[in-house]
Amino acid sequence: MRGHRCTASSRVETESDTDSDSETMRCISCKEYYGRCDAGTCKECYEEASETEEELKREIDDLKAKVAFLRFWSPLDHHITHRSSAGPCFTDVVLVASSDDGLTGTAPSVPVPAHKAVLVSRSPVFKAMLENEMEESRSGTIKISDVSYDALRTFVNYFYTAEACLDEQMAYDLLILAEKYQVKHLKSYCEKFLVSKLNWENSVVSYAFAHQHNAKHMLEAALLLIIDNMDKLTKREEYMELVEKDPRLVVEIYEAYLSKQINTAAHKDSSSTKP
Repeated sequence: MRGHRCTASSRVETESDTDSDSETMRCISCKEYYGRCDAGTCKECYEEASETEEELKREIDDLKAKVAFLRFWSPLDHHITHRSSAGPCFTDVVLVASSDDGLTGTAPSVPVPAHKAVLVSRSPVFKAMLENEMEESRSGTIKISDVSYDALRTFVNYFYTAEACLDEQMAYDLLILAEKYQVKHLKSYCEKFLVSKLNWENSVVSYAFAHQHNAKHMLEAALLLIIDNMDKLTKREEYMELVEKDPRLVVEIYEAYLSKQINTAAHKDSSSTKP
């Protein structure tokens, strides 16, 4: 795409340098001179620029149309949220948040509609579940245990939009679901968010959570914070609870802490012996 900027030329049509009306401009595109009173650019280049702009607008509109065509329409969008699974969005499966705590008398969960094709394409666990003759495939209902309705709804909506509005609790819930159903990109998205919220006060809890759900990036970041704040953390309640519940993790923390201490001491020794 050519530039259509124009610049002032030192050539003038009269001998007087003070006569502004006689100063000329030269179009960078076609190199033709024109008077200042004509302004902007020469007519030919102006028309060419207008044609190029219209062509770019058509290309942008065409790309937007292609993106709109390729995007899945989520059955959870606001204007069809309360329609049945047999409605115009043609969903063929529902997901239901269920509890394994055995409590009775609780209100039934609201089903979250979805399309089998979308679930299968996003999750290898759903793929195995729905392609084989399992109960979920026959009944068209998938029960998801130990999850809130809001988290389940956000989880399914992510399958269609690759977007999720996160706070810390939602990020924890979605990471668990993403790990369980092997949705790697969602797990990575939640893990990055939680790492951004790390501080020394929540580092122990975060470390235990990351270890449980194989969140390696979060695990490493939390461990660094723990090692740097051992003197404060060993006195906190969550650290004492970790000692009781999972002493194996405490051993790993101390091994990392001692390793850092040894490396630091070795570095100081090598620095002191240099001439």
